[in-house]
Amino acid sequence: MKLKVDREEIQKVLQNIQGIVEKKTTMPILSHFLLKADKTTSVIATDLDIAFTGPLKAEVLEKGSLCIPARKLFEIAREVEDNLILESQENNWLKVSSGKSIFKLMGLPEAEYPALPQVNRSEELNIDVNTLKNMIEKTVYATGESDTRYTLNGLLMHFIPKKKNIELRIVGTDGHRLALIAKDIEGKLSEEKKPILPKKAAIELKRLLEESEGNVSVGLDKNHIFFTVGDVVLTSRLIEGTYPNYDQVIPQDNEKKATVDKVVFSKALRRALIMSREKTNLIRFDLEQGKLTLKSQNDSGEEAREEIAVQYKGEPISIGFNARYFLDAIQAMEGETVGFEVQDPLSPTLLREAEEKGYKCVVMPMRI
Repeated sequence: MKLKVDREEIQKVLQNIQGIVEKKTTMPILSHFLLKADKTTSVIATDLDIAFTGPLKAEVLEKGSLCIPARKLFEIAREVEDNLILESQENNWLKVSSGKSIFKLMGLPEAEYPALPQVNRSEELNIDVNTLKNMIEKTVYATGESDTRYTLNGLLMHFIPKKKNIELRIVGTDGHRLALIAKDIEGKLSEEKKPILPKKAAIELKRLLEESEGNVSVGLDKNHIFFTVGDVVLTSRLIEGTYPNYDQVIPQDNEKKATVDKVVFSKALRRALIMSREKTNLIRFDLEQGKLTLKSQNDSGEEAREEIAVQYKGEPISIGFNARYFLDAIQAMEGETVGFEVQDPLSPTLLREAEEKGYKCVVMPMRI
């Protein structure tokens, strides 16, 4: 195998797989990517749960394939100043030349690389790239991290067939907060589907969509989901299990409703957080007509107090919250104001975005 490739081109492609290839692994092959040079050149990377397959623009001088250390070649491409020539040598060694720089890397044979699942083309749906990216951004922050309830470590993609289209709901929750966004998308499905996309895959998909335009094609089989954007295919194993009934968590009739300026609210929360307990991020919300007071205190007795104007005409109420959860939800919102609806100090609070009717966030209160 021998090929000539533009430095920026290979740098960009290798950047896309850095989050997928395993850096610390008991299987050395997973820290490598598979480079296949034929009539066209392709790059394949996997961690056995997520797989990336995409093209590499290169001039193929000799056909062949090799598994190459992903991190090392990425760092070489980042540091050299000229285009690269990649040439495979005996015993799976790779010679990398750029200007007067020469590197030799130890590769592995293609035969050792794990086989990837085949893309299922039976019931594919096309979704606008920006729509799906926006839906992931507004929900992925709420998913769990290494939660023992394994289904919470991913995003639920709930496809609901309707007469003329499909309603897609994407939901993330860690048991303490929940984010949901619903959009109508074109297409037809034979039945309702509820795949759970692992958080790492959702983050990699968002990264891919940020650099893309047009539509993303989504295909499903029993254990995998496939996202195709142009010539790039991102495959992910699905999380097994049944996602919690998220509809039960969302308050339907919270009576105390307030509206606040998003930027003012966000800055006040950040300032109050400085004096909150590090483990809990607890802030007390005192809500009364026209005014919201935020209070925090740490274990040393140091405290902070913030007062901001709100649109509220209900009875006074005091509730405790993890302010980080509020900030995460606010950061995902695009409008100028935030609406929140409360019932009592122990009931879930609903946050809404004025400009996005299909977006809802739920935050559980804390005892104060």
